[in-house]
Amino acid sequence: MSINEREKRKVGDIHPSQLLLTYGIGSIVDLPRLSVMVMGLEDWPQGFSNMREIDEERLLNAVRGVAGYQLKRLMTPPTVADGNISPFDSAALVGVPVATFPRWMVCPSCQLLASVDSGLFELSKPDYYHPDRNHYVHINCNKPGKPPTIVPARFLVTCENGHLDDFPWMDFVHGFSGGCRGTLRLFELTPSGEARDLYVKCETCGKSRNLAEAFGQANRDKMPLCRGRRPHLRDYDPDGCDKKIRPIVLGASNIWFPILFTSIALPTASIKLDQLIEEKWSTFGKATAKNIIAFMRDMGQLGELISYGDDEIWEAIQKKKSLSGEEVEETYDLKEPEWRLFTQHNSSLNSSDFRLRPVPVPDGYGEFISQVVLVERMREVRALAGFTRLDFPDEFSDLTTKEGHKKVVPLGWKSPTWIPAAEVRGEGIFIQFNEERIKDWVRGKSVTKRNEDFFYAHVRWRESRYISDPQANYPGIRYVMLHSFAHTLIRQLAMESGYNAASLRERIYSRGSEGEEKPMAGILIYTSTSDSEGTLGGLVKLGEPETLGRHIQSVLETATLCASDPICAESRPGGNGISLHAAACHACLFVPETSCERGNRYLDRSVLVPTFASEDCALFNV
Repeated sequence: MSINEREKRKVGDIHPSQLLLTYGIGSIVDLPRLSVMVMGLEDWPQGFSNMREIDEERLLNAVRGVAGYQLKRLMTPPTVADGNISPFDSAALVGVPVATFPRWMVCPSCQLLASVDSGLFELSKPDYYHPDRNHYVHINCNKPGKPPTIVPARFLVTCENGHLDDFPWMDFVHGFSGGCRGTLRLFELTPSGEARDLYVKCETCGKSRNLAEAFGQANRDKMPLCRGRRPHLRDYDPDGCDKKIRPIVLGASNIWFPILFTSIALPTASIKLDQLIEEKWSTFGKATAKNIIAFMRDMGQLGELISYGDDEIWEAIQKKKSLSGEEVEETYDLKEPEWRLFTQHNSSLNSSDFRLRPVPVPDGYGEFISQVVLVERMREVRALAGFTRLDFPDEFSDLTTKEGHKKVVPLGWKSPTWIPAAEVRGEGIFIQFNEERIKDWVRGKSVTKRNEDFFYAHVRWRESRYISDPQANYPGIRYVMLHSFAHTLIRQLAMESGYNAASLRERIYSRGSEGEEKPMAGILIYTSTSDSEGTLGGLVKLGEPETLGRHIQSVLETATLCASDPICAESRPGGNGISLHAAACHACLFVPETSCERGNRYLDRSVLVPTFASEDCALFNV
């Protein structure tokens, strides 16, 4: 983003992708003087004003498996029209709805602790020209001076089922015994900000309690059951909740995890006309008569289809409609079609949104790599289907507990007919590994033992989170190797491509366990930004044979040692309590969580290269 673009950004402005990855429905956004929560779909603009539908049929079909078959559209978030708009104009009141949360606030002058619903705090006069200055004040503060600006209380409570609520300050200080409903004040003994240095006191009855008494497993057992509150929907879960509440700090990284579906938009038609029809199917799919094509032609809405006749276009639309019901894949596997296209790379399917170019394998790596394909143009679409709290969701089948509760928090009161989505354009490098070499490596005795260790850690991790069928969905040692290689390459390419590490993403194609047909072993490293930065060519340039070979050699040499060795190299799956990685840490393999499809889990550099703690599991010999 240029300096001029940054200057034009207003407080509260975010990229569409951020509404899926960071500030989605149910998340908390810190504004300059307020904390707010992004509200559910029922509060969003109705009628899709200032929103745009995204064409990606494969992704829509996959999301329907979770959200329901009533789902009809993938829509972009609402955006304000370009140009200078008066803040008093209704056109300026476009955006994503939010509400103040947490509701409990603290006066920094007199330490009064109360809810904004109590009437003790008042919203300042709205400043339409400087909305970042809007805030709540304590109008009757007993300290001299103008009414002080109050701040959000720093503690909330949540549970494993995804509910979120204000910390029960009144009940907590009175030992959850009810009765007194007096005035509360929150005192800080030292400026450390730690819970043990904070205590809340009731001025009416004199009772006080240290915040440290709410933390820890022993104290948690004394906390009450969750009320099932869903503040983004302004309601309580009708099914209730049987979990104990768990205190959490406002701004904690595990307070919101998105459930994202991601697909790469693929050209699926071998004929140019069919391909163009598919790219605009959200429009042409609604056409009910041939004269609509003529009307679109007169309005200049046909784009690249302008060179085709009305009869040709109408015939292609009818053909697409007759096949649409037959071609829907009843599967969540979005990667299989992508794998087929990357490995077969039919040049006739190249378009303005998707372009592949195969290049030779770097010298010296033909034993390990079958082919390298440069993705010069690509379009990625992401859709938000829900979210979880406390635990990062690994797979959609992992989101049901043994007790039958859904950990996925819905985006609205009822089954949605649309969900928010975003599309980004970028470039990438696809690397297909030699299948025969991978199979020989997997059969090795030491690799088999390491695979068993990872499987045991996988089962323990799922059992600790009460996930049904803890042995299911284990990705295998093949995935661990591919995932670890992708991370080393992301870290290396980020240093020379011009992109930061958070702008690079991975997509792992792994399949090959016993009983599985059509094995896959490959990775795609690609950019995923919403502006022109995603297609500058810096990443594709690094995929040329000589350059890529140099980078692979560098990452393999670097992976043999870590700044945290020997601790890192001696780590084992399941160590440090219950971990899902072995020789991996922030100094060697971890990448930003937005870049990783597994939350920095299932990583081990010892399956790539020999380390001083493990020399016989490595695929590569350096």
